[in-house]
Amino acid sequence: MRKKVVVVGAGAGGLAATRSLARADVDITLIDKTNHHLFQPLLYQVAVAALSPGDVAAPVREILRKQKNVKVVMGEVIRFDTSSRQVTLANGNVYDYDYLIVAAGIKTCYYGNDCWEKVAPGVKTLNDALYIREKILLSFEKAEIAPEGSDTSGLMTFVVVGGGPTGIETVGALAELTRKAMLRDFKRIDPSATRIILIEALDRILCGFRPELSRKAQQYLDKLGVEVMLKTRITGIDEKGICIGEQFIPSSNVIWTAGTMASDVISTLQARSH
Repeated sequence: MRKKVVVVGAGAGGLAATRSLARADVDITLIDKTNHHLFQPLLYQVAVAALSPGDVAAPVREILRKQKNVKVVMGEVIRFDTSSRQVTLANGNVYDYDYLIVAAGIKTCYYGNDCWEKVAPGVKTLNDALYIREKILLSFEKAEIAPEGSDTSGLMTFVVVGGGPTGIETVGALAELTRKAMLRDFKRIDPSATRIILIEALDRILCGFRPELSRKAQQYLDKLGVEVMLKTRITGIDEKGICIGEQFIPSSNVIWTAGTMASDVISTLQARSH
């Protein structure tokens, strides 16, 4: 009897595992809560309207169309039962397995401030990117039609929290969008006057890289007109802006790139870490 393999997650890891078993004498069930494979490193480009969703996402069924031993299931895994070797989905469906491969990915971490998620979305899913994209474009449209003399600073201030690779790429792309791509698109407002702020809690950006690379990145952002705030901690975020201690920065667009954590479902594995 053929062994059953359940792969959870159609990201890079899940797809690689599934493809590596193409010639194995097993039946594979690949489960993901979306029906597309996402190239996450370029997701920020979708968020700033530089790329379309189809440029970073491809249908999982199309990718695996020629692989005969795999079945693709769209659904959200809510529980692993390693004793009975079963995976349970949110719709109640249960899948048995002989071998389990979990590549469920990561989600945005707000370090205990999950209430900020609604007003400071992360850049981890296609829905995140499309939501940010819509907010960015609508902010300029609202500023363009605002009554004469009204304060549009909040609409034209963009704050990115987190000085890692995603944060750097996002502010850089925002600067390119506002300083170049949109420069002649509006009659009343000047997109190049947009304020772009990067906030990092540590003493330099790109802390996972060598200090000289951090310095070069900082110099690049300075040339683009990005305001970099180091050793700065967030004390509050709402729909009107962001608080840094006693200072309040009005902004309709706060983007969170400050951290990640494992998917919630991983906790049901009851696996020991080493």
